[in-house]
Amino acid sequence: MDIFFRQKQLNRALRTALLALCVAVPSVALADDYMDGYAADPIAAAPAAPAPSALPAAIQTTPVSNKAYAASGQANPAYATSGNVLSTNDTELSGTVTPPAIISSDSSPQPPADLWARIRSGFSMSQLDSPQVASSVNWYAQRPDYMRRTIERSKMYLFHIMEQVQKRGMPSEIALLPIVESAFNPMAYSRSHASGIWQFIPSTGKDFGLKQNGWYDGRRDIVAATSAALNYLDKLHTMFGSWELALAAYNCGEGCVSRAIAKNQAAGLPTDYLSLKLPSETRDYVPKLMAVKEIVSDPAMVGMSLSSIPNRAYFTKVSLQNPIDMKLAAKLADMPLTQFESLNPAYKKPIVRSDTPQQILLPVDKADAFSTNLKNYDQPLVSWQAYPAKAGDNAAGIAKKFGVTLVWLKQHNEFELTRKGKLTEDHTLLVPLENNLEPEQLAATTSPSDKPDTVAKNDATTGSRTRTVTVKRGETLTSLARHHRVAVADLKRWNHLRNHQVHAGEELIIAATVSTERKAERSSSHMAKAKPSKKIKHYTVKRGDTLFSIAQKFDVAVPDIQRWNSLKNKAAIKPGVKLALQEG
Repeated sequence: MDIFFRQKQLNRALRTALLALCVAVPSVALADDYMDGYAADPIAAAPAAPAPSALPAAIQTTPVSNKAYAASGQANPAYATSGNVLSTNDTELSGTVTPPAIISSDSSPQPPADLWARIRSGFSMSQLDSPQVASSVNWYAQRPDYMRRTIERSKMYLFHIMEQVQKRGMPSEIALLPIVESAFNPMAYSRSHASGIWQFIPSTGKDFGLKQNGWYDGRRDIVAATSAALNYLDKLHTMFGSWELALAAYNCGEGCVSRAIAKNQAAGLPTDYLSLKLPSETRDYVPKLMAVKEIVSDPAMVGMSLSSIPNRAYFTKVSLQNPIDMKLAAKLADMPLTQFESLNPAYKKPIVRSDTPQQILLPVDKADAFSTNLKNYDQPLVSWQAYPAKAGDNAAGIAKKFGVTLVWLKQHNEFELTRKGKLTEDHTLLVPLENNLEPEQLAATTSPSDKPDTVAKNDATTGSRTRTVTVKRGETLTSLARHHRVAVADLKRWNHLRNHQVHAGEELIIAATVSTERKAERSSSHMAKAKPSKKIKHYTVKRGDTLFSIAQKFDVAVPDIQRWNSLKNKAAIKPGVKLALQEG
């Protein structure tokens, strides 16, 4: 009886132990935690069980064969302290007890909330054994403001790029390449005419389907250029079998790398990236990317901190049915024009036309509002039109026809002129939709940052009036401002000038109060007769000097120099001659 009683106890103990292994337990690190909650009622329902590999070591044991204990009637210490034991006819336990598989819908790992963590997890390129990597790390580390601005610009684009990189199975280092190429500036333009965040030259851009014309440049299109860049890199990787060589070819061209490989092969030398004789810029190119990788991997290493970027889409595509002014599109989306332009930098004019891709990028949280506002908008969507100009047309005449200045026309269009101010070839020009617009009225159609502070003619409260002047050869913006008694900043603002450069033949708007204008007119009519009232300085002409170079140097006009020194219009100046110059 005693042996039978003990056997029943051991059988109950074994049953409890098996049940404890098969029921669900929380996934924690300590065996004691697994057993918590089972002391009171080991048969009660419990959470989902972990996979076998997640079981603590105290549970993943190989029990001693139960046959020896069954023969003696003793309980196997590998099991629980109460319950049943196996008899000599029961199955032997000879390994880890495996609980039944439990499928959970929440078993997949959650994606990281921060995009940088996602990028780091996708790094797969081997680090280069090159001192240039450390040198590049140091270069970036010494320019924290540059890196901060670069990272700030990247926030609009980096999620989309990372999505496309991962879809293609590429190393996530590739997503950081625009930092090296353009510092994520979509308007970046190089000496070799490369453009956009991926820096495509015109020919390569066309090879990969990027449309380029006077209205639209696909190299600056964030979505199109990213697709083209990754297509090109994928092709180069297939061609050379190495991401380092693919990147080198992206920088200097596939022919450049192929020739370097062929030369090393002929000499019996290795053909890896570090062994090839490549242009200096290309030798620095991959180390720069590896340096960026090191900084992203551990920004604290160089005393930096990367501002967080949410691991979610920043923008979405919105299709358009009709052309629309970019300024109006930004207004309907309730966003700043500058932000709209940063998302849609491919459009070179202030309008999305029917012959350009009719889709725009908008922040995800602005798309619905834009669609609703556009649907309810009952005014014209465009304030511009295309004007087909022919070679030989007078540019100043076209500007006058549409009520704008030649400066404005050149600023909004790309064309070249002959010395007589005629177009050198046919052009489709962007002009205001209404040909009776005055320059002041036109201001209402420009962006806020370009809008001049002038007011309409005949404004009774200010008495301001507007006139135009034609720039003469040798005149500068400063000399014109001085001559017309206005500020240089005002001249730039009235004429939408981005710098101080003006050219002979251009027409400039001069907006001045009535009293100021009268003073300027009186001053102009008597200037030839009156003695200079301002301080005179003398300059000795040096070899190579011209009247134009001297005028530029002292920020005065050539006609003034001629007048101050009684020089004939075409008189040559010789080294050693002293010229009187009026300081102003």
